[in-house]
Amino acid sequence: MTLYKFLLFIHIFSAIIGMGPGLVMTFVVTHSKPSNMTELRHAFKIRNLLHILTMIGGSLLLITGIGMGFLHNYWFTQGWYITSLILFLIALAFGPYLLKPRSVPIKKLLSAYTGEKIPKEYYQLSKKLFHVEHVENIIFIIIIALMILKPF
Repeated sequence: MTLYKFLLFIHIFSAIIGMGPGLVMTFVVTHSKPSNMTELRHAFKIRNLLHILTMIGGSLLLITGIGMGFLHNYWFTQGWYITSLILFLIALAFGPYLLKPRSVPIKKLLSAYTGEKIPKEYYQLSKKLFHVEHVENIIFIIIIALMILKPF
């Protein structure tokens, strides 16, 4: 197996490990339709576990993607590769600049709230968080399409 084929193998598995859970994290909370705080906390616990897979897979995607680019230097002149890399870095920046500021208040609410009824404040906060996550998921879908089609 060549180094390129090894990196490609890791890259594809990283996409499955990182992108798969990343695309369903929002749905774990929204489609499980938690009816009380216990269920909501449980859904967010599962979501946090999925986030770990997303971080591992995403890190490996970036490392292997750049590694393959160095093995095939001409990729740095290809629009699909540069666009994918830029979009990936933009999506990566979503974490500290858009997602964290929207998730911290939810985490505080989940840990501090004592009742079982889900407060209305949660729905307002989660709507903002999930909107940004949907935009990020669209970016990842575009990246996947660019990797497969290599249109330019």
